[in-house]
Amino acid sequence: MIVDQRVGLRIIGKEILGVILLMAGWDFIVVILFQVYHQEWMEQPSLPVSLIGSALALFMGFRSNSAYARWWEARTLWGAITNNCRSFGRQAGTLLGDRHDLMYAIAAYPHALRMALGKEDASADIQRLLPPYMQDAIATYRNKPNAILYQIGLGVTEEVNKKGIDGAVHGQIDRILSDIANAQGGLERIRNTPLPMQFSALPRTLVNIFCIVLPLSMVQTLEWITPLGSSLVGCLFLVLDKSANDLQEPFSGTPHALPMATMARNIEIDVIQPTGDPTAPPLVAINGVQY
Repeated sequence: MIVDQRVGLRIIGKEILGVILLMAGWDFIVVILFQVYHQEWMEQPSLPVSLIGSALALFMGFRSNSAYARWWEARTLWGAITNNCRSFGRQAGTLLGDRHDLMYAIAAYPHALRMALGKEDASADIQRLLPPYMQDAIATYRNKPNAILYQIGLGVTEEVNKKGIDGAVHGQIDRILSDIANAQGGLERIRNTPLPMQFSALPRTLVNIFCIVLPLSMVQTLEWITPLGSSLVGCLFLVLDKSANDLQEPFSGTPHALPMATMARNIEIDVIQPTGDPTAPPLVAINGVQY
């Protein structure tokens, strides 16, 4: 996630620079054909393109809102996981009588989750935090985060039975694990359900067509400065398309995705510190980007 606005502008500019240069080159070709070679077929009315641009802007705005809602829902679910992991760590250390193995297991859980959702390799963090007996127990499971929750649940039940802890307390702890599982299910739903083609591939195609037609409707009025006006308008649509395309995949591992590694490390620190054991340092932004 970009945390420095100056860096963000530079990253976005670099990502769309090639398309802008290509569009500007096409604008110059249109101007030369019209001004030097007097191609009459380029004398196209501007009203249809203006109407198309207005409709396309509304469509791009709706698509951007849908992509941001998807990104923000993923961030909200990660916030629920953060709160519930902290709550479970506290209860594992107080109500269950210093079950440090369960505290380390819940600290390993967000690392396993970020590896399952995205393309990040968090196996080193999982091996560092997850108790060895749990690593052996989840080795054959396809869904490693869910398997960790299952092993934690078994540990809670074992401690409840051994110490005769009240059933209401057990139910409270189990409810926290259920809330974590529900948040994980929501994140998996976002990962496994991409935006429909109408909101992903189609907008980019329409924007490209619009940018090709745009200088044909401007050249009669702007003449030699057509590349400037056309490039400015086209750049606006390209930025809208690029922004929505980045937000619709919150687990992609790009500078625009959620900082899952940072959130997982923060959970780890908050859960492990009460044990008195040394913790890994928090992750810092790299070149204005938090991963």
